[in-house]
Amino acid sequence: MTATADNAEVQRSLASKLGITAGQVVQEIGYDDDCDADLRAGVVAVAGSELVDDDYDDVVDVVLLWWRDEDGDLVDALVDAIGILADQGVVWLLTPKPGRDGHVESAEISDAAPTAGLQSTSTISASRDWQGTRLVAPRAVRR
Repeated sequence: MTATADNAEVQRSLASKLGITAGQVVQEIGYDDDCDADLRAGVVAVAGSELVDDDYDDVVDVVLLWWRDEDGDLVDALVDAIGILADQGVVWLLTPKPGRDGHVESAEISDAAPTAGLQSTSTISASRDWQGTRLVAPRAVRR
């Protein structure tokens, strides 16, 4: 396998951890130059389309919310993130891993998610520097 093929496989593997599937519309919020390029490229490759930004106004299947400790009020960001999320949609809250600049304590996520109307279902290592917390609407609230 060539280095390019190896990299493409790594990218697809990262996206598969997030449960991204072909045809999904994925919105990205909080992008900055510290975001993981391989994870982003993998999501685009698997979904089959470019990521949409926070100006997008149609329904999305998945939201990738890149969030750092200094980014402001997490509850407000989560409420904004679910505005156009499909009924069975998922928010992946991507935060720097412990020990990295901008790390968000799990207690902050645990407090913010239910206030925003979400519940945490799992946390994964999304990439070398980022962890992902999967947030969904509680079953009783889903339509």
